[in-house]
This record gives sequence, C-alpha cells and structure tokens, in this order.
Amino acid sequence: MTERRLLPVLTAPPTTRHGSRSLMTCKFRCGNACDHREPNTSDNTHIGEILAAAITRRSILQGSAAGAATLVITGASGSLAAASATGSRSATDTTGPAALEFKPVRPNKRDKVTVPDGYRYDLIARWGDPVVAGAPAFDVYNQTPKAQSMQFGYNCDYVGLVKMPGERGKAIMAVNHEYTDEVLMFPDGYNDALIKRIAMQAHGMSVIEIHRGREPGSWRRTRPANTRYNRRITATTPMRLTGPAAGDRRLRTSADTTGRHVLGMLNNCAGGETPWGTILTGEENFNQYFDASGELDSRYTESYDRYGLTGEDSRGWSEVDERFDLTNEPHEPFRFGYIVEVDVLNPDSTPKKRTMLGRMKHEGATIEISDTGRVVAYMGDDERGDYIYKFVSRDDYDSSGTKAARGHNLHLLNRGTLYVARFNGDGTDDGLYDGSGVWIPLTSDTESFVSGFSVADVLIDTRLAADKVNPTRMDRPEDIQANPVTGKVYCALTNNSDRGVEYPTDEANPLASSLVREELRGPLVTASGNRNGYVMEITERHNDHAAESFRWVLFLVCGDPEDPRTYFGGFPKDRVSPISSPDNVAFDQVGNLWISTDGNALGSNDGLFAVPVEGSQRGHVRQFLTVPVGAETCGPLIKGETVFVAVQHPGEVDGATFDNPASTWPHTDPFPRPSVICSYRFDQ
Repeated sequence: MTERRLLPVLTAPPTTRHGSRSLMTCKFRCGNACDHREPNTSDNTHIGEILAAAITRRSILQGSAAGAATLVITGASGSLAAASATGSRSATDTTGPAALEFKPVRPNKRDKVTVPDGYRYDLIARWGDPVVAGAPAFDVYNQTPKAQSMQFGYNCDYVGLVKMPGERGKAIMAVNHEYTDEVLMFPDGYNDALIKRIAMQAHGMSVIEIHRGREPGSWRRTRPANTRYNRRITATTPMRLTGPAAGDRRLRTSADTTGRHVLGMLNNCAGGETPWGTILTGEENFNQYFDASGELDSRYTESYDRYGLTGEDSRGWSEVDERFDLTNEPHEPFRFGYIVEVDVLNPDSTPKKRTMLGRMKHEGATIEISDTGRVVAYMGDDERGDYIYKFVSRDDYDSSGTKAARGHNLHLLNRGTLYVARFNGDGTDDGLYDGSGVWIPLTSDTESFVSGFSVADVLIDTRLAADKVNPTRMDRPEDIQANPVTGKVYCALTNNSDRGVEYPTDEANPLASSLVREELRGPLVTASGNRNGYVMEITERHNDHAAESFRWVLFLVCGDPEDPRTYFGGFPKDRVSPISSPDNVAFDQVGNLWISTDGNALGSNDGLFAVPVEGSQRGHVRQFLTVPVGAETCGPLIKGETVFVAVQHPGEVDGATFDNPASTWPHTDPFPRPSVICSYRFDQ
C-alpha cells in the first residue's frame, strides 16, 4: 500500500482547550475557530455588556427565598393553557418522552449511549451503511470515493423527518454530515489524495426512507432496493444558486461563468423542515476548506477577513480540486455559507442555495408561518460575537395542499426581507435577565437598506452589511426554534471562551468566567470565558413571527447548579440536572424544550436534556441521555413516542487514532462509527 503523508490539517494543532472538546474536534470541525481572533471587530454592543447589570441584579435577588419566588412568578409569562400543556401534563394527557416522567440520567463518562430506565435505543444508520441501491458493503480497509458517495456519510448532525404522502408508518429522513476526521476514519495505508477525495464524498447529506418497527416508537431503515427516495448529497453534487444574488460577478468562476451553478455543500450543521415538505440545511464553517497557493485577491481582503478566510491551515482539498485554491479561484468561497433547500420528496431535484437568506456560518434555519401567512426563517450565525437573523417572505404560504400550491411554496425563500437582531436591556430591577429588541431590516429582494451596499452586497457579505446597522454581538448563536404551543422562540447561545479575554472584566460582569470541572467528580474550578452558555427566550410582538420588535429573557444560564451565577427559569436549583454548552433545540408535541449539548465543561459526556418552559415546572431541566466518550449530541428530533439523536464524532479524543481508538461505539466494529439512533420506551 502507498504510504500516507501527514494530512495538512494536522500540521498546526490548536493550543487552547474549550469545554470538553478535544483539540482534534476543534481542528476538524471548525478549523479551530476559538483560537483565532474573533472575526467581528466592529464596535457593536456585545450581549455580555447588556447582561452584566441584569446578572448582578438577579444574583442579589436570588440570594433570598423571596427573590427566588419572584423569579418563578415573573418568569412564567405564558398563557394558562400553555402552562397546562407544558408544565403540568400527566401521563394520561400524553405518552412517551413528552410526559417527562423518566428518571434523569446522571452525568457519566461511559463509552455508550445511556438512556433512562425503561427506555432503549436502536441504530438506524451508521457511517458506511448503504444508502442508494447498489452501494457496496462497507469495508474500512478498502474505501473509495465512489463507494462513500453511495453510503451513509461521516459525522451525522441535523436529523429531519418528512412524512411520505399517502403512506402510513413511513417517512423520509434527512441527515447532515458536517465534517470528517481523517485520523479516525482511515487505517494506515491510504495515500493523502485518496483520503481527500473520500472525505469530500463523506460530507453533505444522506436521505433515507425509514419505517416503523414492531415496538411502539421504534423505526428501521428501509432497504435501498425497496425505495426510490434514497440519495446521497456530497461536496461534489450539482446545485443551483437562487435568489437576488444569483449570477452576481462574485459568484462566477472559471468553471461556472453564469454564477448560478455550484458543486456541493460544506460543513452542514443544523437545519429545519418546511411545511411544504422540504429540508433546509445550513453551511457553517466553510472557510476551513480553502487555502491559497499564492497571494490573495486584494479586492476581497475585508470580506475574507470577516469570514475567516486566511488561505492557511486548511484541509488541503485544493491538492485534488483546484476550486479550493483562493489564489486561482477567488470567487469560489462566495458560493458557500448559504441555506440549502433539498426537496426530499423528489429524488431527482437539484438542491437550491437560497441566497436571499444571507451568507454566513449558518447553524441552520427553522420555519414558522406568521399571522398574516408569510414564511419566517430564524437563523443563527455560529461564531463568537456574531448575530441572530430572520427572514420574512414577501409572498404568503399556500396551505391548500395542491400541486400548484407546492410549486408556489418552493419559491417562497427567494423573495422577502432579511433582518438582524438588536437586543436592549430593560434597565429595571425585576430580577430577570431581560429586555426588548428590534429586527433591523438589511435588504429586501429589490432594495438594500444598508448604505453603500447593493442587494447582492448584503446577501453575499451579510456579516459586513450587518456590522453597519449596530446589531448585538452574541455568544455563538446556534439553533433557533419556535415553540409549537406558545409561539415563543428559543435560541441556544453555546458559549464564548473569550469572555474576559478579549472583553474587559469587572465586578459587574460575573459571566466573564465560569465554574467548570476537569473531571466528572472533580472540584468546580474557575475558567475564563462564558464556558456554559445560555438559552434565550424571545417573544415576538403580538406573538407574530413577522413582527419587527420583541421582548427577550434568558430562560437558562447554564452550568452546574452549585454555581451561584446559574439560573434555571426560576426553578429550584437542587432539583435540576447540570447542563453546559447548549447547541441544538427542539420541541415535542406539547411544547417541552429539548436541548442537546456540545462541549460539556462540567466533566461529563455530552447529552440531551428536556425542560418545560411554562407552568410550575418551568426550568426543571432533566437529562434524558448521554452520548459516548468524545461524542457530541446532535439532531435532536422528538416525534411522538420517539427521540431521534445523531451521535457525532464518538471517540474524538486527543491522541486517538483509527488503530488506537478512544471509543468503539456503537460497538459493531473495533473502531467508532458516527450513527443516528432512535430511543423509545419499552416497559409501558
């Protein structure tokens, strides 16, 4: 076999550890973004400055029992009907995980998925499992680009489910494949060029048909030969650029002189389902795939800097595909960083990159329908110090269900208005981290609202345009989703390791440091930065998703309950599960919030947590599961009696290799395989 060279991506290891993430995860997943300077160098207000006074007020009030009671009363602001639905339902009102009657899983460091007593889980798909008909059996020692393009990709993330029209007990599952870890994927003997070509095919998305199993809540993967819906989308799949920016000169390359056709999608993280049966998926840390053989184009210096495109320290893909060389193809990175819409009901359809939703490090996009019938998409730009966005369509959603209606709905994301959020503290001593906010318009499909920027400028250099209108810099805004019962919107703000490093600290800013644990049962120690994160609750004006103003409150200030700075919606701290680094959010059918974590800084494996958001149990965080050693909890998706979770990068621990793994989960092979699972109750 050919000797393998050291991958370029491993030549410059990170020097700073963030949460429980290994150096390997930081490097492969986001190009070690946290150890580079924050791309947002604007003077716009940071959320930390807004929270500082409120945090101090809340800490004082929470020092007494009376203060804590005040928090519970003022925090439960939903209607009585909603409170009943999410805070006080009994097993007779609902069944399955939404009943929240499970015994919480304790923090642990096991190399397994740990679920509550009375629950089990099944594997639905593993890295390398066949997706399309004719896919070869997985052979880790004889991987090829062609085989991987037909098999389940690596490092599964977002999980979406679309019901099959006219079929009971069947659904189409879409799963993102965010990134690859070549150190864990390949035994010795593969040459570097082959590794890169295989990695390209391991990115993207798998679309697979699933069907209900025999046990209530269980699901199984349908054999590829028995379905027409299965497909693989990779880093080389043909796609179309749509919307107002399509065709702009910055989207044109030597291979595509029209600026409307692009190959593949990169680093897809979270996503969302649309009411018309498509999947939205967000391209996140796309910058790390580009390098430079020479000088960078000086016309794009400001743009490249704002998006972290340095031309250095990349995955080296330009060695096998010259479009990833910034020197030769300076426009190629402008073709990534979008929300991609995939019509999973039409396996012959071409995925569409929706430029109208802006270009950034998209965590994902989730859809709501406003009171007036317009489509609203909520989006986070996952970077320290970046912003929260939403899009409101120009045209109304057609809910008639006809073929013509679906055709109309498939174009709704091409026309409308893109907004960015500004948050203001309320300046009162109400004991809450709260305030008001406004959605600032950036551009419509026909008119830019940012001075000096055209419509295409705003949509291609969205970060630069947003910098001009003074939105609020956030602590890594990730998944954002609305509660199906109350209509309130919840955003995971994962963490910011540079709080107190790049931002000044004083007694009025207590979250400039956090209490963390190096080991599961080790002591709580002080670490710089906001290591444990928040969950923010947003109430749009008149509860209308298309409104241009809102109220906000920090629903959770995450961390160990022993940390006096933490807050759990006013619920007594001695009864909650510790939670750190919220990443993705989801809801069950009665409106309970489910939170997955990424980078637990409290010494435990990452996990999935459930918490009511209204009523007497508001803020009662309970851990539903933990994932194996080195893994991240992704997905998640709660459908009826089933909890779907993607277990990403099991065994991604410093020093681990294919031949010396830190995990072998799911324990079907002597090496780890990222997988999607479904968990359900079996003792009913």
